[in-house]
Amino acid sequence: MKRFAKFTIDGKTVELPIIEGTCGPDVVDIRNLYQETGLFSFDPGFTSTASCFSNITYIDGDKGVLLYRGYPIEDLVEKCDFLEVAFLLMYGELPNFSQKESFEQSISHHTLVHEQLRSFYQGFRRDAHPMAIMVGVVGALSAFYHDSLDIYDPAQREVASHRLIAKMPTIAAMAFNYSRGRPLPYPQNGLTYAQNFLKMMFAIPSETYQINPVIAKAMDIIFILHADHEQNASTSTVRLAGSSQANPFACIASGIAALWGPAHGGANEAVINMLKQIGTKANISEFIERAKNKNDSFRLMGFGHRVYKNYDPRARIMRKACHDVFKHLKIDDPLLEIALELEEFAIKDPYFIEKKLYPNVDFYSGIIFRALGIPPSMFTVIFSVARTIGWVAQWNEMIADPGQKIGRPRQLYSGNVKRKIEDNRTS
Repeated sequence: MKRFAKFTIDGKTVELPIIEGTCGPDVVDIRNLYQETGLFSFDPGFTSTASCFSNITYIDGDKGVLLYRGYPIEDLVEKCDFLEVAFLLMYGELPNFSQKESFEQSISHHTLVHEQLRSFYQGFRRDAHPMAIMVGVVGALSAFYHDSLDIYDPAQREVASHRLIAKMPTIAAMAFNYSRGRPLPYPQNGLTYAQNFLKMMFAIPSETYQINPVIAKAMDIIFILHADHEQNASTSTVRLAGSSQANPFACIASGIAALWGPAHGGANEAVINMLKQIGTKANISEFIERAKNKNDSFRLMGFGHRVYKNYDPRARIMRKACHDVFKHLKIDDPLLEIALELEEFAIKDPYFIEKKLYPNVDFYSGIIFRALGIPPSMFTVIFSVARTIGWVAQWNEMIADPGQKIGRPRQLYSGNVKRKIEDNRTS
């Protein structure tokens, strides 16, 4: 039975259809609102507006639920590796053995970047922010791979998607090494996705690099947990750019640019800056009290989440990975000791429990990266490597949607009304 929401303005009543999804809140279909009433809706940030149909990711922030294609994130981390999850997000189902093998071979085939693209890095200053390099290099891929730019050819879309997933770790590791004056690395296709990334990041030609399985597992988990997160700012940016029929490399570059914003992808970097501000374990209680004070501008970074009003399900998983890494590496770092003690304070303090200000995924990923010797400037880069599969999956879904239109948000104009240029203007 169809349901409708009734909207009355100036004595006229309009019925707007209610559309039901498989999970989560239903939505009021306002596509005919302007036609019927002459009015637009007003929703800054689009926080109450569904912009698309999607079958990929579902979040229930109140219950702390995150599903990829219906599978709980906890189960995927326990039973799958990153490329299996990538296959799931892109194609809708987990791969069988032959599908997994074929997908891994395809990704491995595309890990190298065009050799001329390597010289592109020489145009950047050595102290350029790695995210600036990522935006430029990923956008430039469209100048090198002309054979996968037709967005209405499913085969070309698939090739472009595989190229992006495969090349992103290479591009990221090259940006990291370029900033340090080290040789730009080549991928090793006999390694897993996470292992290959770590080797490209940290191996140098003059020494043998041993892959640490605990660290490789932690990196694989980080990639899975950050693979997609519904219609966030960067994903919406990819979809908006894609709605104009822009090529896939330009669309993903736009997503990287949006992710670069500190309010989106920079939260784990802010965690490290906060720990530096706290300084010593002796100051933790003071900063806890400051965080409770509404009149104090200090905020605990990495606690609470805009979407999750309960415990971030990714944080539970990341917490274990974080403690596994610390236990294995036996790191002596005062900043990390502050982080662990701060965690203990926050999860036991009644104020934080009442406000549901639990440590989130950014808190743990930030301190894991610190433990691995990854500089804060690379934190968001690694986020973009993981999120590429989500962007690619969302972009493919959007292109295949027959009801998709070019994005064109409206506005509530608050400027001057029509006015004339006066003839008696003086200089």
